[in-house]
Amino acid sequence: MNQHPPLNSLIAFDAAMRTNSFALAAKALYVTPGAIGQQIRNLEAWLGVALFIRRIRQVQPTPEALTYWKRIQPALTQIRDASNSLRHSRRVGVWLSMPPTFAAKWFTRHMADFLTRHPDTELHLNSSTALVDFEHEQVDLAIRHFDGRAPELDTTLLFPDDARVYCSPGYAQRLCLERPEDICHGTLLNTTLHPHWTNWLSNFANLAPEQSRLIPAIHFDQALLAIDAACHNQGLVLSSRLLTTEEIAGNRLIEPFPLRLPLNTGYYLVHPKRSQLRPGAENFKIWLLEQFRENTAPDTATVSLPL
Repeated sequence: MNQHPPLNSLIAFDAAMRTNSFALAAKALYVTPGAIGQQIRNLEAWLGVALFIRRIRQVQPTPEALTYWKRIQPALTQIRDASNSLRHSRRVGVWLSMPPTFAAKWFTRHMADFLTRHPDTELHLNSSTALVDFEHEQVDLAIRHFDGRAPELDTTLLFPDDARVYCSPGYAQRLCLERPEDICHGTLLNTTLHPHWTNWLSNFANLAPEQSRLIPAIHFDQALLAIDAACHNQGLVLSSRLLTTEEIAGNRLIEPFPLRLPLNTGYYLVHPKRSQLRPGAENFKIWLLEQFRENTAPDTATVSLPL
């Protein structure tokens, strides 16, 4: 008897256990439910034990199946991850993950420079606010907006952040924005990236939290949308100068008050400490750090609070 169980059957069994359905397992593996059923029967015959109780339009794993899957599932995950890692190790490509607003407002304006310098390298961009799972996702490098505390990651600060108020010139004129307290007559554009209006108003306009909550507000899950709304005279947005460079240069946004709220967060480039970067990713890291050293203009005079 062959000492190794049929691998295709193990893959089908794993998919059926993960989805609790032969039909969903078939969909995940791009085969027919009948093919999944046949592979499961082959594995049951090899093991000499029933793995599922079949009912009409329903299957239920047996206790033996649950125990067996618990033992083999980590090994199947290791095989998949090791195989994918080796398959992609020699590709001249870089897999990146970054927040959508950073991708739209900064990266897309600079990426052509990298490709000009490294024309043989392919860039693969995943724009998402979700944290990357380096263990199970095909990602070489990620850009995160956080405090930089991640013991398992190599973290390099790209841009220290602060929170600044922006609005369109017309909006500032309409509200006669002369003092921070005048913001009370406007609309606050809140974002999940910079949810600091209460602190800003408390520090610079001397407003208590309950007073801040009385100001009309619109909430956005992406800063990109809030910045665009501010350009269209919809309110005042609290954001980063890294994300508003084009709008400021084009006079679509202005900073009515030179008051900046310091933050303990910033944009960091991160990757796992335990694994060595592939050549393409290493080249990208060097290029990115160079871009932030050379293309991030020094700040002008500000009025800030101490951290």
